[in-house]
Amino acid sequence: MSRAIMFRRLWRLPRLLVPLATALLLTATGATAEARSAPGPGAPARTRAGAWTGTWEAAASGTAPALPGASVRNVVHTSVGGRAARVRLSNRLGTAPLRLGSVTLALQRPGEPGSPRARAGSVRAVTFAGARSVTVPAGRDLVSDPVALRVPAGANLLVSVHTPADSGPATYHRSALQTNFIAPLGDRTAEESGAAYTVAVDSWYYVTGVDVLGAPAAGSVVALGDSITDGTGSSPDANHRWPDLLAARLRGLPAHRRPGVLNAGISGNRLLLDGRGPSALTRLDADVFSRAGVRAMIVLEGVNDIKGTPEQTDPCALEDAYRLVVRRAHARGITVVGGTITPYGGHAAYTPAREAVRQAVNAAIRTHRIFDAVADLDAAVRDPAHPDRILPAYDPGDHLHFNDAGMSALADTIDLRSLSAPRTPAPDHRARPLSPR
Repeated sequence: MSRAIMFRRLWRLPRLLVPLATALLLTATGATAEARSAPGPGAPARTRAGAWTGTWEAAASGTAPALPGASVRNVVHTSVGGRAARVRLSNRLGTAPLRLGSVTLALQRPGEPGSPRARAGSVRAVTFAGARSVTVPAGRDLVSDPVALRVPAGANLLVSVHTPADSGPATYHRSALQTNFIAPLGDRTAEESGAAYTVAVDSWYYVTGVDVLGAPAAGSVVALGDSITDGTGSSPDANHRWPDLLAARLRGLPAHRRPGVLNAGISGNRLLLDGRGPSALTRLDADVFSRAGVRAMIVLEGVNDIKGTPEQTDPCALEDAYRLVVRRAHARGITVVGGTITPYGGHAAYTPAREAVRQAVNAAIRTHRIFDAVADLDAAVRDPAHPDRILPAYDPGDHLHFNDAGMSALADTIDLRSLSAPRTPAPDHRARPLSPR
């Protein structure tokens, strides 16, 4: 055994320790803890029943002012279920160590999607190497110990976090399209009634993922995108983002073929440049490759590169970036489905020159064999009479995003058979090399 391999194993050992009580409880149901890192290059994701599967994700998009002394109750929606769970918390964009006084996980009271109330008897303490409180260094993420809670598919969970002191800027996901709650004073994480959570917010604080154990699910699928993937234009508190609706379609498959769906969309995100959140290229490790059981990803990025400032005028630059995403994903055994860029004629940022770039990028996605499969979202949602515009029935009014019907059309365009083992595209020597950042 090389010294490097031995060091890695010794370094990982503390992360695999689970508190004795939780270990005994999970052993009684056949559950075991797994390594909390993504598969190495070339290793396909494991999807056996004893493996962790991602059921929900929110990509860190920026920071908000800290909430010293408060408790935040985040409402998150599962795609697949399991007999235990673990929570991913982040101080990735923070500038100081983050002190978490306590964290809990619970089921939301049924039939109340906009409520902070927990189902009676479902609140569970979340621990980290056996401890109820923990400090997360700046720039780091943290994965909890397993939590003994049976998690249903298509259900809302409550992830409550108490921050006893000012730990500097809070890593958050700005556009949740979900009502979340703040209890301004004290540790209210164990409260079932939710009565102390008197302030409503529309962002997720600190929590960036939930994994489940023991699901029969066939791994997970990550949707990497911008505001369209983030759900802008769809109904709040309804989980009508297109990745949610894709997860609902997938629940019609036999359990062993049903992957979890993780939404790594960030409103305003770009493929090539940082802006509203890190660029898609720079966040692949954090938002895709480190997630549990990833076997496929769907990429819908590029419109903000074309219409943003500075604007991207060279279609080849986007094509090269797509190829880099595919190479890095294939090195980890991950299939990549590419989505064509949807129309935005009528939007304030639209110009004929930018439309020409969009058309050229879409032509490359369709014909240059960049991806393992193509989801022609542009064709699915454009107005046949005005191909540079969204169909009016799908347009919430801004001519860029999608209402619930449009989100459904996007989800229905994904060929479920494409979410399978990678098929490396034939080399296209027109593509220029692009180095990872």
